[in-house]
Amino acid sequence: MILLALPALAAAAYYLLALIAAARWSGPAPRQRTPYAPPISILKPIHGRDPGFYACIRSHAAQHYPEFEILFGVSDPADPAIEDIESLQREFPNLPISITRVSTTAPNAKAGVLAELARQARHEVLLVNDGDIFVPPGYLDDVVAPLADAGTGLVTCLYRAHGGSAATRMEALGIATDFAPSVLVARLLGVAEFALGSTMAFRAGTLRDIGGFETIFDYLADDYQLGRHIHQLGLHIAFADVVVETNLGAGSWLDVWRHQLRWARTIRVSRFSGYCGSIVTHATLWSLVALLAGAWWAAIPALALRIAAGTWVAVEVLEDSNAARSSALIPFRDLLGFAIWVAGLFGETVEWRGLKLRLRPDGRIQPN
Repeated sequence: MILLALPALAAAAYYLLALIAAARWSGPAPRQRTPYAPPISILKPIHGRDPGFYACIRSHAAQHYPEFEILFGVSDPADPAIEDIESLQREFPNLPISITRVSTTAPNAKAGVLAELARQARHEVLLVNDGDIFVPPGYLDDVVAPLADAGTGLVTCLYRAHGGSAATRMEALGIATDFAPSVLVARLLGVAEFALGSTMAFRAGTLRDIGGFETIFDYLADDYQLGRHIHQLGLHIAFADVVVETNLGAGSWLDVWRHQLRWARTIRVSRFSGYCGSIVTHATLWSLVALLAGAWWAAIPALALRIAAGTWVAVEVLEDSNAARSSALIPFRDLLGFAIWVAGLFGETVEWRGLKLRLRPDGRIQPN
């Protein structure tokens, strides 16, 4: 009985750490503005029109910040998102907004587009995020502030998500109550080599020091690799005191499965030991095992801490009211998450942007 209860106790300890990490997290608290406000070049690689795309790109253009430009890059000259970008140019005629059509042979086409945009950028501070990211007022001030410290090489931030279907709402619940706590625990334990694609701000000189975006052309996990390469320079990766949003759309359960499986396999090939170690985070599974073994004294605290930590992070750190209202569904989402984790242990192929890619054990994309 005791042996079967040990994983539940380990999961309980993990989510206790998550609660401690959340309590220590600065989160979206009142911010102290700094006079540091260098000009910024926002680089946005675009592939298709994401849900709520115009609102997302407009939230960037409407920032009250002294000087910035937005550079959009597309690899398909017929991309439907171009129409929205042109509308943005008309709405903000005094803001430098450009569209570049990029032809690239990079295995990771997104990184190829970013390399061209970085060459065109006029400013020393570069900010990269995806087309489906909606940002609040003051976002640029919050993100650039940590770069005032010369020891900071990259700034990233947490994000919350919302979905338009039962499947994507369950995925959003996982982001708020599983993924975000794992980020907080990693930071608490000193794992600080990663960045999130929701926001990556850094100096152009730092990018040159790692060899440019060309260094990550072969990797699918471009955000993780960018953070890792910058961290290897001896620079700090900071989290900004801001939370952004993403819209997951109204995809089906199959869409969510494919997306999450790509994410799982990408993490596995990027950080295999960390992926395997995450087995301890599946508190619902281990609570059920302990309960079936008669170890209720381990099962109940593990599940209670799991739900408490997930809800606390959603409410207090992410300010995600949708996830908070759905907290009773956390155990069901956890079981789905475990099934994805198991599937992620095996296989080398993923589906990304309509393509089927094969990943090497080191995380690189296998050439066709």
